[in-house]
Amino acid sequence: MSTEAVPLPAQDRRTLLSTAWIFLAANYIFCDVLSLMEPSAARDLLAGRIGSIQVNQGFLLASAVLMEIPFAMIILTRLLAYRPGRWANLGSALLMALVQVATLNLGTGPTLHYLFFSAVEISCALAIAWTAWSWRPSA
Repeated sequence: MSTEAVPLPAQDRRTLLSTAWIFLAANYIFCDVLSLMEPSAARDLLAGRIGSIQVNQGFLLASAVLMEIPFAMIILTRLLAYRPGRWANLGSALLMALVQVATLNLGTGPTLHYLFFSAVEISCALAIAWTAWSWRPSA
């Protein structure tokens, strides 16, 4: 019996990637929900800031655009042809991993729940990137 991994058919790869984007988006959302339960974060947010970051229309728009990436990838993974789908997954996942790493030093500094979710989110984004990178067209 071979120990070599059997490649997933293209449709299974699309389903796996799309589901991973759902998982990643849900983790982003729940991390933010828990962050709002932290008294100092709630006070800062009511004062219009997140640590040293001013919450304004530009910040909110940038956050919305950034969070639209995983949401869009849920459906784009299933709709795009192989080559653009592969590159969209790879690029989007690497971008989201980099953004998550960068946010560790923003605001007031990471809390324990934020560090936990960041580890999950970065790992998931890198797994998506690897899955996209290793995706080959089916014969």
